[in-house]
Amino acid sequence: MTLRTLPLTLALMAAFTGPATAQSLSQLFEAAKGHDATYKSARSQFDASLARAEQAKALLRPTANLGANVSESNIELPTLNRQTGARNMTFSGTQPLYRPGNKASYEQGMKQVALGEAQLKIAEQDLIVRLSQAYFDVLTAQESLNFVKAQKSAVSEQLAAAKRNFEVGTSTITDTREAQARFDLVTAQEIAADNDLRVKQGILADTVGQPQVKPQPLLVAANIDRLQTGTVQSWVAQSSQDNGNLTAARIALEVARLEIEKARAAEKPTLDLNASYGMARFQNGSQVQVNNNTATIGVAFNMPLYTGQASQNRIRETVALEEKARNDLEAAQRNVAQSTRTAFFGVESGLSQIKALQAAEASSQSALDANKLGYQVGVRINIDVLNSQSQLFQTKRDLAKARHDVLVGQLRLRQAAGVLKADDVKNLDGLLRP
Repeated sequence: MTLRTLPLTLALMAAFTGPATAQSLSQLFEAAKGHDATYKSARSQFDASLARAEQAKALLRPTANLGANVSESNIELPTLNRQTGARNMTFSGTQPLYRPGNKASYEQGMKQVALGEAQLKIAEQDLIVRLSQAYFDVLTAQESLNFVKAQKSAVSEQLAAAKRNFEVGTSTITDTREAQARFDLVTAQEIAADNDLRVKQGILADTVGQPQVKPQPLLVAANIDRLQTGTVQSWVAQSSQDNGNLTAARIALEVARLEIEKARAAEKPTLDLNASYGMARFQNGSQVQVNNNTATIGVAFNMPLYTGQASQNRIRETVALEEKARNDLEAAQRNVAQSTRTAFFGVESGLSQIKALQAAEASSQSALDANKLGYQVGVRINIDVLNSQSQLFQTKRDLAKARHDVLVGQLRLRQAAGVLKADDVKNLDGLLRP
């Protein structure tokens, strides 16, 4: 590389390695669907259930087989030298007429498709929540770092003022030492906040499979309240109908009932329609040649008489498993209802907390202004100002975190109700600042 081309090369590298463009939540969701192993596993499981359903359909369809056999023999004796050969080919087919076990297996295969759909829905909703949690965790960590830096700047100004006042004799060394101690503490907090941000960024990057991810921040005037509608009873009722885990548990109960039918079918007779066509060619040296074509058609009836108590115990096993599936469904219904109530009250509490923190932020700002004025006129000491600053920035951090937590909590509520969709991610994009 020559010296003339070096500036141009550096300019091009800077253009392609500049600051990463902020990405919306929906953009990262699309990237996560192609990277997240848990979601891709559920997608593969759904594809497998489709193939399993086609296998179940084959149990009701006819089967056909083609068989062929060729043999040659050479007999050599002192008085006899003879060569014989045989050629056989058979085509056969079977059509089940009455096989109750096959019918139950077919219905189970169709249920497996519905189960795969429910599991894929659960995986997608889980990905939305995990991605959103990681997304807003980064924003929370970024806000915390920004507030710590702002607090450090304010404490630095207070430290400088305390040093000036001490030099001119209007304050004691205690003010300077208190400000220095607070500055050192905020510096340590800045280091911890920066490390926390790096960790959260790494988690988000691993979720979406991209090395550099920069989330779009939440709008200051974002109307979070509009995302919360309905009562706790309505959300619980919604979850009892649409929750993916409940859907999967209901399907599992239906599959268990069909398994009982399969077990009972082992004691029932079966009836098949069989047909075959065979061609045989036999030649004994050059003297005898026989051609034989045979066509058969008929029905095959089979009636189990005694299975060594295997079928009876299989029935008992499936009945017990059906009872287990019923109890699992009941437990899932209780857990989903409780999770929905917890998510609803969490969002409700978070919204109330936001309002309280907004009021606290205004009060903390007023208290800081009053303490600064009091410090200037000599009715307040330096530690009062430092404490007011710390309280204000802590309130700001708590408010930012509460806003992010409410957004994630609303997604968890919709997940518990079973109505969380990709469109909800796009709706959140409207609350973000490009």
